Amino acid sequence: MVVTTGNPVPDYEAMPHRFELQILAYDEAGANDLQILTIQVLDIPEPPMFLGNLKYQTVMIYQFEGSPSGNIYQISVSTPVKYSMTPASPLFSVSGTGTISSLKVFDYEKDPHSYMLNITATDHLGRNTSGTLIVTIINKNDEQPYFTMKQRAFSVLEESLPGTMVANVTAKDPDDGEGVSSLRFSINNPEGIPSFSIDAVTGVLLVARRIDRDLDPLREHPNITLIIRVDDRPSGGQYAETEIVVTIEDINDKPPECDKYNYRREIKETARPGEIILDLKDCCRDYDAELRNQLFNFTGLSGVGSSKFTQDPPGSGRIKLIGNMDLENATDGAEKEEYTLTTEVQNIAFPYYANIIYIYVKIQPVNEFKPVFSDASYAFNVSEIAAVYSRIGQVIATDKDVPPTGISYSISVGKGNPNFSEIFWIDPTGGYLTIIARLDYETWQSAILTVQASDNDGESVTVPVTVNVLEANDEPPICSPNSYLLNIPVDQTSGSVAGFHITCVDRDSSPRSFRYSFDSGNVNNHFAFSPNAGSNVSRLILASPFDFESGLDKIWNYRLKVFITDDNLLSVGDRATVRIETGTVTLTINVIPKPTTEAPTTPRVIILTSRENVYSALAWYVPFIISLGSVILLGLLAYLTFWLAKYIRAHCPPKPRAPKPRADKQPLKATGGRWVGMRQQQELTLSRRST
Repeated sequence: MVVTTGNPVPDYEAMPHRFELQILAYDEAGANDLQILTIQVLDIPEPPMFLGNLKYQTVMIYQFEGSPSGNIYQISVSTPVKYSMTPASPLFSVSGTGTISSLKVFDYEKDPHSYMLNITATDHLGRNTSGTLIVTIINKNDEQPYFTMKQRAFSVLEESLPGTMVANVTAKDPDDGEGVSSLRFSINNPEGIPSFSIDAVTGVLLVARRIDRDLDPLREHPNITLIIRVDDRPSGGQYAETEIVVTIEDINDKPPECDKYNYRREIKETARPGEIILDLKDCCRDYDAELRNQLFNFTGLSGVGSSKFTQDPPGSGRIKLIGNMDLENATDGAEKEEYTLTTEVQNIAFPYYANIIYIYVKIQPVNEFKPVFSDASYAFNVSEIAAVYSRIGQVIATDKDVPPTGISYSISVGKGNPNFSEIFWIDPTGGYLTIIARLDYETWQSAILTVQASDNDGESVTVPVTVNVLEANDEPPICSPNSYLLNIPVDQTSGSVAGFHITCVDRDSSPRSFRYSFDSGNVNNHFAFSPNAGSNVSRLILASPFDFESGLDKIWNYRLKVFITDDNLLSVGDRATVRIETGTVTLTINVIPKPTTEAPTTPRVIILTSRENVYSALAWYVPFIISLGSVILLGLLAYLTFWLAKYIRAHCPPKPRAPKPRADKQPLKATGGRWVGMRQQQELTLSRRST
């Protein structure tokens, strides 16, 4: 029996229509027989069936919007059929061959997004089959986005912090539908001021950095034009641009500024009330951009001296004097030489920024008065023996000017002697009159000087000063002859004139004021002067005879030093302070022996040497230079000695000394009846061996 396998309802069109089967029959003995069986498959009419995907499921067809009309799908069936579409649609059609076509260009934003097509296939026997096609319209980026906000002008305050919101830019894309927006925002600043940024997703316009309205170009042009661009996705698609204007509003963020905040002014003490000393309005300004923020005024004056100054009008900054500045005629006790005023320059607009200004007003004294001497004239007495650089008196002048202008003194040309300026000197600051040269009563007895007192501004006044020179005993007696050689016989009688007389003169003493005495050499008082006082002429006499025979006298040659002293007591009330001037005369006396008297065999030679060591205090530099030179010379010698020793030590090293023999520390050992050291013992042993 032959049976079929596989699909019990075979597909006639899909399988062979004829099968030939070879059937082999054989027995156990091995005999067989072969027969051919032919099977013919007959076609039985069936209803039409869709082929392909439509046979098993609903077919999804996707169509881009804007695509041109035309064929969109081809239907396949098992048998020839006629096609129909239900419900009939003006948007789609099906041809007799099963071709489905779109009849219009679809717009995703205007047309439905999906269409369901029911297709029926009917054969010639009236049998049919149905399938469903769903046509979905795919959105395409073909629409330009557009801005939805109506406002195009915005404003923001200067100095707003970065991140401050300025505007919310909104836009739409017709292609987005109800989905998530794919728009992206960007900003273009054609003016090149990067002051703003925009959130690319949300479109929020923000302050990007500090904005100063008071600087150019915003100071004159506070409006910033921005071009906002919105792009849809994907990039490179549609975009739109719009222009917005952001106005930067000025705020009062700057205090008034002045050229300086410390002003110094000087006014004369003779200034009168009403004088303007300073106008601060010309020195201050405000750099805010708008006028309402530039306005400022000045607060009232305060500080020391504010009662003497005011602002006229109030708040204007025009400082005017209203008080008295006269330093000599103070109205409120004591006028000051400097006043310190303070005021504030302050904005009129909130938050009322202010800066403190200090004004220092110095009162400049005016030389209104000349110096005035305390006396109409001065008279000073000075002894002619007064030491050089001695003060003889003081003149005093005062000045009513406040503060004192300072007075200096000088000597004008004196009357009667043009050289008085070389004799007198006056301290220019203290007014002390000093002599700078020796005075001489015998030359002139008085001097009339003109002393001038001048202030620092050249105002001067003079006063006569009379200097009376008082006579003093300052001239020594001058006698002639001042030296004399005299021979006297040894037997000359006592009381006789020795053959010498002296004549003296003194410029400041009378002839009766002289006294004569011996300083030295008058051994045994043999000699005396007659008269010894009260005359300017005196003779030498032998007061007592010589006595060589008894041996009382032994000197045959006398050297006498005679003092001639005046007794001038002029202008002296205290005798203890009497100044006595003395002159000297040197006498050399040789005693001539008698012929019967043994004369000295040895000749005597008398050498008289008179030395006078005169040292002037003005030559102080002589011992100073000598001492300084000695110290420098000693220092140089010490320096050279040091380097010489260093050189010798470096170039002449000491000779090496012989090494000191080392002590033998080995124990002693008895050898040959004596104790010797180990080293000595070794030497003895070696010597014995060699022997």
